[in-house]
Amino acid sequence: MDISQAQIPQQHRYVTLLDAMRLTWVSGSKEPQGVQYADGKTLTSTVTTFSQDDMCTSALPSPAKDFGWHDPGFIHSAVMTGLSHSTAYSYRYGSDSVGWSDKIQFRTPPAGGSDELKFLAFGDMGKAPLDPSAEHYIQPGSLSVIKAMTDEVESGNVDSIFHIGDISYATGFLVEWDFFLHLISRPASQVSYMTAIGNHERDYVDSGSVYVTPDSGGECGVAYETYFPMPTPAKDKPWYSIEQGPVHFTVISTEHDWTANSEQYEWMKKDMSSVDRSKTPWLIFTGHRPMYSSTDGLFTIDDKFTKAVEPLLVQYKADMVLFGHVHNYERTCSVYESNCLAMPTKDRNGIDTYDHSNYSAPVQAVIGMAGFSLDKFSEPGSWSLKRISEFGYLRGHATREEINLEFVDSNARQVQDSFRITKGQN
Repeated sequence: MDISQAQIPQQHRYVTLLDAMRLTWVSGSKEPQGVQYADGKTLTSTVTTFSQDDMCTSALPSPAKDFGWHDPGFIHSAVMTGLSHSTAYSYRYGSDSVGWSDKIQFRTPPAGGSDELKFLAFGDMGKAPLDPSAEHYIQPGSLSVIKAMTDEVESGNVDSIFHIGDISYATGFLVEWDFFLHLISRPASQVSYMTAIGNHERDYVDSGSVYVTPDSGGECGVAYETYFPMPTPAKDKPWYSIEQGPVHFTVISTEHDWTANSEQYEWMKKDMSSVDRSKTPWLIFTGHRPMYSSTDGLFTIDDKFTKAVEPLLVQYKADMVLFGHVHNYERTCSVYESNCLAMPTKDRNGIDTYDHSNYSAPVQAVIGMAGFSLDKFSEPGSWSLKRISEFGYLRGHATREEINLEFVDSNARQVQDSFRITKGQN
């Protein structure tokens, strides 16, 4: 099929400026295309791509470079400016020569410092075929998760989505990025879709990643950063922060150097120390590999990462820490150095409530249960309060006084865990 004449398979946006959203799509045509939005505004796309020569290989052939290469076409991107926050707009993209998309409705996220944010978060989703097609790597829970989240987005109750690593699991079989981008196109075209990098996007031997496993299949972060251009400092420095509503999100890469005095470590310190808690009273820290898990595995936990970065979380009073990588759901006490510095209490509805007006340590949650085959639990640590091995996602609702969080089982469409973090108004 000539994809230059096909409906463009994927769209997503993210906040780049105070009044802007980025739209990204894929086409078979390298000629710049247009975006028509906000009842009369127009702009022209910038176009990029990547080549087989950009992929990594080693003594052992890699899928991305040697036997799984697929031409990605051309990735178009355009920044829609002059937008108001928490406002619905319509847009379409394309050109007269290749055709135009349908008109799509999207809603901008709330401004940083405003009073409320509703978000969904998860890791390790990937994709699965919608028919009997065969793929080299199938994530069986992805379809139920994406369908449940799409229903939530289209109900109007979601401001933004955070996907924290292990995005498509294409792992060098590049055509599977197209499958994944098509799968997320409905929710990602309607609300902000923010991402963090994971081992299956970045890691490869002699590529500069912290871990030298071949988990990216030779992609070495190139495909990920091209498809998901986050507001990062530079190429292959995939860390950033963003403020939406009353929440400051610090997003890191666990696959790049996080040791003391490294560039990313110094950035983490600078970012978290500069949070204005009178504007954004909540600090949520996210990355891919967890600090705590009750699932055994050779690469589940890296104690060096925990020892290097965990003190910063307590020093700068991170309220919640979200990780993926392990394929289940697990919630901790207010934990530091494997000890519970505080325990939640039950509110009148029996919901675990963490009081951060008397802060001790962050709540940590593993939320890598969005698609990949689920992991079982072994002997839980004393810091582990809730463990669920079901497919789903985390639903968050933040106000200036509290964050309410729920683990949603995507098959049953039921809340399986609820907890709250509260503090006095700043």
